[in-house]
Amino acid sequence: MDSPTIALLLLLAFAASLPSTEAAASGRPSEMAARRIPTTLDGPFRPVTRRLDPSLRRGSDDLPIDHPRLARKVRPPFPEQIALAASYSPSSIWVSWITGLKTATRYYYKCGDSSLMALSKEHSFVTLPSCGPRYPHRIAVIGDLGLTSNSTSTIDHLSKNDPSMILMVGDLSYANQYLTTGGKGAPCFSCAFPDAPIRETYQPRWDAWGRFMEPVISKIPMMVIEGNHEIEPQVDGLTFKSYLARFSVPSQECGSNSNFYYSFNAGGVHFIMLGAYVDYNMTGAQYAWLRTDLHHVNRQVTPWVVAAWHPPWYNSYSSHYQEFECMRQEMEGLLYHYGVDIVFSGHVHAYERMNRVFNYALDPCGPVYITVGDGGNIEKVDVDFADDNGKCPSESDNIPEYGGVCHLNFTSGPAKGKFCWETQPEWSAFRESSFGHGILEVINSTYALWTWHRNQDAYKESRKGDQIYIVRQPELCLMKSGNITTEN
Repeated sequence: MDSPTIALLLLLAFAASLPSTEAAASGRPSEMAARRIPTTLDGPFRPVTRRLDPSLRRGSDDLPIDHPRLARKVRPPFPEQIALAASYSPSSIWVSWITGLKTATRYYYKCGDSSLMALSKEHSFVTLPSCGPRYPHRIAVIGDLGLTSNSTSTIDHLSKNDPSMILMVGDLSYANQYLTTGGKGAPCFSCAFPDAPIRETYQPRWDAWGRFMEPVISKIPMMVIEGNHEIEPQVDGLTFKSYLARFSVPSQECGSNSNFYYSFNAGGVHFIMLGAYVDYNMTGAQYAWLRTDLHHVNRQVTPWVVAAWHPPWYNSYSSHYQEFECMRQEMEGLLYHYGVDIVFSGHVHAYERMNRVFNYALDPCGPVYITVGDGGNIEKVDVDFADDNGKCPSESDNIPEYGGVCHLNFTSGPAKGKFCWETQPEWSAFRESSFGHGILEVINSTYALWTWHRNQDAYKESRKGDQIYIVRQPELCLMKSGNITTEN
């Protein structure tokens, strides 16, 4: 990687404040009258499975390093791979370091070293809205993106949807296995390359990913959380070196003091990004910080609480089935107690949306868990379900790269006494094996519209892979008391 530039020039000649907008009135949105989109109040839903369309490719090879979209646009000392990230406070934003800005305002900037006349072209961004009744325009959610032809389709499709912020839920560049795979797709890295000595780190691939993403994340902030492909274990026990060096997060402002877990606000939404590959036990620092952070959330100011981490807790695919059951048992009760509304994860290379659930039981106050690990990475889309005949993993499969193994047989319901369901679980509302991304549009303090966009739908007008209004019921669910322990 080239030596980083050390100076930043913000051109604030023009800062146009965005027009203020009234928050939508509480209640059922008027759009629902014209086009009936289901809401979570209609659930629980009959389980639905949509198999992979055989006309679609299941995966694709990595883009070659000399692909035009990965090529250098400038030469040193001019900067490249320019990116933004939100800060904990809506009045500031990261452009390699925090700088004080107004909320909901467009700023124009160049970065680089002015003494060398090595400045980037002019970019612009809009700061996030202040806390309260205003919400981000659209929040894009991606997981397991990689750098393949499918990845380019995902980012092109996402750009057309004009989001104001991106949540990247782990596994970004897949640079850690580029040299070993030779850029060829492998659905199971450890199976295909059992003799690979370590997951290497390959900085030219990281640079290529940064160039690939720059046209998008130089305009809108991208908030990241680490996945297993960011671990990159090296000699002397070094891990996460690329992740820590390349991405800035508001860890100090939110009090976590760790880039592996943090929180921030965007208008009336409080986001919590959790780390699955560091200590998540009840006795650890992350759990203590999470409890404090949730306790201090003012739901009058930020009604919505959205959490994200890489590996899903609820997952009916064979891949990574019950892999992070230990983390669920440690943390689920705390999130439920404080009424977390939505949880986004990746890791499984497919899409799945759950009915509201807590401790494997349908619960109207449980979060809506959504898996979006279908960004387009080289390991191909997952197509096997744990309830398919002969596809239930053994309890010795799916060992996590961090933490213990807590696989369990279900103690109630149709799968009582079994490790896998024989049909699609009742908590799995919809699942499909396709690449894509999601858009969350928060409408008001109780309604948010979630849309999953499949890559193939970019070429079909008005097609949606999955769409639902997520409805909060604060009068029913907030600050639930009583026993919140999780099955162990």
